[in-house]
Formats: sequence, structure tokens, C-alpha cells
Amino acid sequence: MHRTGWGSDIRPEPAALIEDHALIGDLYTAALIARDGSVNFLCLPDFDSDACFVSLLGTPDNGRWKIAPKVAVRDVRRRYRGKTLILETEFVTDEGVVRLVDFMPLRKGVPHLVRWVEGVRGKVTMRSELRPRFANGYTVPLVSRRDGSFAAVAGPDAVYLRGGTGEAPPPFDSEFTVQAGQRIPFVLSWARPYEGIPEPLDPEAALRETESYWEEWSARIRPPREHEDVVIRSLLTLKACTFHSTGAIVAAPTFGLPETPGGERNWDYRFCWIRDAALTLNAFMRAGLKEEAKAFGDWLVNAIGGAQGQMQIMYGIRGERRLTEVELGWLRGYEGARPVRIGNGAYSQFQLDVLGEFAWVLYLYAQLLGTLPERGQKVLKAIATQASKVWMEPDHGIWEMRGPKHSFTASKVAAWIAIDRWVRAIDEYGLKEDKAPWVELRQTIFDEVCSKGYDAKRNTFTQYYGSEGVDASLLVIPLSGFLPADDPRVAGTVRAIEEELMPEGLVLRYRTEESVDGLVGEEGAFLACSFWLVNTYYLMGRNEDARRLFDKLSGLCNDVGLLAEEYLPGARRQIGNFPQAFSHLALVNSAYHLEDERKPTMYA
Repeated sequence: MHRTGWGSDIRPEPAALIEDHALIGDLYTAALIARDGSVNFLCLPDFDSDACFVSLLGTPDNGRWKIAPKVAVRDVRRRYRGKTLILETEFVTDEGVVRLVDFMPLRKGVPHLVRWVEGVRGKVTMRSELRPRFANGYTVPLVSRRDGSFAAVAGPDAVYLRGGTGEAPPPFDSEFTVQAGQRIPFVLSWARPYEGIPEPLDPEAALRETESYWEEWSARIRPPREHEDVVIRSLLTLKACTFHSTGAIVAAPTFGLPETPGGERNWDYRFCWIRDAALTLNAFMRAGLKEEAKAFGDWLVNAIGGAQGQMQIMYGIRGERRLTEVELGWLRGYEGARPVRIGNGAYSQFQLDVLGEFAWVLYLYAQLLGTLPERGQKVLKAIATQASKVWMEPDHGIWEMRGPKHSFTASKVAAWIAIDRWVRAIDEYGLKEDKAPWVELRQTIFDEVCSKGYDAKRNTFTQYYGSEGVDASLLVIPLSGFLPADDPRVAGTVRAIEEELMPEGLVLRYRTEESVDGLVGEEGAFLACSFWLVNTYYLMGRNEDARRLFDKLSGLCNDVGLLAEEYLPGARRQIGNFPQAFSHLALVNSAYHLEDERKPTMYA
């Protein structure tokens, strides 16, 4: 849907839809830019830093930078330039056509945001409104002229604006005209105020270098035979969510975008989940991006450390363990969804599934390396040992439930995975280990899951022992190799998911109940789970169903190929943090899965 008709006055504006945004980044942080030319979200200098622009979760007074025609806009067209993260937005007006080019150069010190206005046809009057707000939209900076730039400074943060229509630095609010063939660059640079003003950036050279980098990186991708465009765009998005210093990948570059319209399910996703790790390694390996896979695997091993009993479900982008959750009371929330939170209190939860996921990752990492180094052997055995001690305990489950603990079936399957991957490693790498007790334990867990986590009357596995509901996480059963996809119990579970969790053809994670997840309100269809069903259908031999669902899901991408965490079929809107790495990882894996004639389990 095209947005039209904004003017130059500073009246309240309706929030842009989540899917109205595109992503640009510099491998340290990322910005969201709406169709109306407004930068509505940007944390500086890094993904997990405080936001400088956060109008997406509040009002323009919480920080944004909008460049757009002053006159009414009749149409908006946008695209990424080739296989890059350089965004081009064309505004069609009665005066003419103007193109806005947005990108973040690869960082060589301080971060820069470059916005380039190009005249395409006619002569168009433009307006630039820059409102930096530090400390996540709270702090109003002091604005002044400094050495050829306009500066905004408050506390530990400063931004400097250069460029514009003439030699003098442009004010933060300005009007100018652009005619066909004319190019007007703006450069916004961030630095610590006590470290001096950053050196001027050459926008022309930066554009060439940025385009060259992304085109060369994209050329390394080994795409699937089908769905090439959507897979490459998803991989570019995942690369943009990568913190260059460590190789960690944030679940999303945003915080506070709601899973429930107007509700309280609003989390900070600027961290790295073990849950996503197996999908990440598998996606990078299938795409031929071994350098990224190895960097992520190295980060993961370092973040975990040497005590598997201290393993967390998520870590900061540098491996931080303390991710304290606080509320930002001055932000009204996206469409009123409050509270807005930063940090994530789920980091301290006990989730049994993390052991299986990390064992899965290490097993994949060994396949990437072609060997299981001694350190990997010790860690994989330690994980299996930890799983052997705690597998019978209830936990918060894969979805980080904030209600009471339960014996979630998928968590018990994850414990089985931890033992299974250790047994496989013993066999495949000729390890001098007695595997008999591990094989026995694996069978013990298997038997319990098939007894206590299975409802024989309904022929389905259940969300947790003794419950009547189902959960999309049960799809891990065929995807992990716990049971073959042609097992009648798998077929029954898939049938139950179709009947209970697919009201509009897409998969819900589970039926939200305050007694289970501790929160109120419904949520949308979870896109990653829907892609899991694609893979399950394919393993079951339901090829047409798999392809039909994949096409439906990939068709939900916005006009520049991005997906949020969830989708609201009734409203035809994306919802949740954006873009969501989990969704794009699942898309990539499904695309490669659909062309694999061997039909292996998802990550085997």
C-alpha cells in the first residue's frame, strides 16, 4: 500500500506499519526507514546501544529523520539497488520525481548514515526534518554549529550533520529544491562528544565502496535452484543482523515491536538466542557461506564458556550474560502497545531445550569443520552430561513462557537430541567413549516422551505432559530425527496442529493461555513455525502441500523482501520485531530443503 499526502507542517502522524519499513546497516547496527522517507529506528553506535531515532515506538519527538517532498506525493516506489543494502525510494509528485538513496557505509571508525537526494524529473521542493533524541527517545540534545557541521550533543552521545545544498552545513530542519540530474548528499555521523568531530566522509567514494562490498558478498552465495531472489535477500538481511566484531547475529535489530496489537508482548530482540543457532549454521552452510558459519560457531563456543551448567538461552552480541530488563515509560509504544522494554528478563530462565539446541549446533559445527576438535568433544560430552542430570526437571519451554514451569514435550525431545548427537559423534568420529550408557539414556528419554507426552486417544503429542493442547514446537519431533516423518504419531500430531493451530492457514505457536504463558492477549501466526511445517510436509511426502505453504509464506514478504516475527492474517499485517532473523533463517532453510531429494531430517 502506498502512502501519500504528507505536508510540511509538524502535526501528529499515524505510525507507519511495521512492514512499511526497509533495513539498511553497517554490520554493527541497522536502521529502519519507512516508505515516507523517515528513519524511524536506529541505535547508535551498535545494535544494543540506546536508540537515537525511536519514533516507531513513540512520536516524532522521540527521534527521527524524515526527508520527503514538501508537496503531496502521488506514488512511492522503492527497491534495493541490486544485491546490496542500498535503498532507493522514488517519490512521484505533480512537480516531478525525486529519488532518495539511503545507506550506511561499512564502518572504518565511527558510524555514518548517508542520505542522497537525486532529481529524476522536474523540480521538486523537499523538506528535511532531523530530530535526534538520545537515551532511547528521552534526552533532547543541545544543537549548535561546530566546525562545518551542525552538532547535537547530550551526555555520551553526539551526532554531526554535513552536506546539503551548499557549502554551509544544513540546519536540522530545512527546505530545498532538487531538479533533474542534481544530487544532494547528507551525512549524519555519530561519535562520543569528547572524542572530537569525525573526519568528513566522501559520499561518492562511500557509495561505491558500499555497493562493491555487498555485490561481492552476494556473489559468494550458492543459491537454491528455485526461489533465488527471496533467499538471497533473506541472507543479505541475516548478514545485516550480524555484529561484525564477534560474528553474533541478533534475533532482530529492534526492541518493543508488539506480538499482540496494543498488548504487552513487547520484547527486546537485539540479542543472540541459542534457539536460533542451529538454523543459522545450517542456513549459512547450505548457502556456501562457510566464513560466516565459522565466525558464528566460534562466537557461540566462546560465549558459552566452560561450565555447561551456566548455559543461558541467550547472550549479548559480545557474549554478555546479564541482559537486565527495564521499562521505558516515556515511550507510548507502537500503536499503544506497552510497556516498551529493553533488556530481556528471559535470559535467566531455565530452558531445557537450550542443551539440545547447542548439542545440535556443535554437531553441525563439526560437520562444517570436517572434524570434532578435542575442545568440541569435551563440550559436547559436558552438554550430554548436563542433560542427563536435568532432563526430568520442568522448565519454561522453548517459547520462554512467563507462567509456571511444565514438563514441555519439546523440551524433553531436546534433551534426547543432546544425548543423540553425542552418541552420533562417538560413532562418526571414532571417539574412545563407552556409548552404552548414553544409548540406554537416550532410549529412556524416548520411551518417556512417547508415554507421557503422547495422547493415544487423540493420536497426537501434546504441549506438555498431561495437557490437551498442542504446540508448534512439536514439529521438532520429525525435524530432529526423534521419530521418522512417516510415523503415524507424527501424522497425528501434524493433523492436530492443522486443526488447532492453523485457523487461517498459517501456524500459531500455541493457543495463548494466561495459566501457561503468564501473559494476556492473542498473538499472530508465527512465521518460523509455519516454515517448519513446510519442512515437515516435505519429509512426509506431502510435496504439493509443502510448496503451496512455502509460496504463501514467501509471498508475505514486504515489497523489499523482509519479514517480521509474526503475521496477522485477518488484518493482513506483519507484527513483532522486524526484520526477524528467525523468520528469514526458516525461509532459507525451507528453500534449500525443498530441493533436497534425499529428504534428510532438518539439520542432519
